[in-house]
Amino acid sequence: MDVDLDPVRRIVAQEDGLATVTVVRGDGTPHSSLVNAGVLDHPTSGRPVVAYVTYGAVKLRHLASRPATSILWRAGWRWVAVDGTSELLGPDDTDAEELRMLLRTIFSAAGGTHDDWESYDRVMRAECRVAVLVAPTRVYGSG
Repeated sequence: MDVDLDPVRRIVAQEDGLATVTVVRGDGTPHSSLVNAGVLDHPTSGRPVVAYVTYGAVKLRHLASRPATSILWRAGWRWVAVDGTSELLGPDDTDAEELRMLLRTIFSAAGGTHDDWESYDRVMRAECRVAVLVAPTRVYGSG
């Protein structure tokens, strides 16, 4: 489904991509955390997705078994949310070089900059960071 992600792009540009992501725990309750997220083209389909980088066995298990995701950004009293389905791309899912560049692209799409990309890459590798690509089904908000 094609949805307009321009409202997300605008709010990410104002707030450096800081967002609240909510996924579903095994018992059906919501689990929320802060991430830096932005918009980019899916590395294989080319369709616009919302993406962020994460790690941790519990969160990854939640996402793998229940991929429904909601992400919310705010700037003052303005906010934009995206609902969609998550896809995980990690060290076991893709070529190491492709993952390295994808993690950098996500960080940049969320407004991040880095003075030492080699150091960034080392940390991402050491922590087994995973790209989360959210195919949007709905975008809504207050502006």
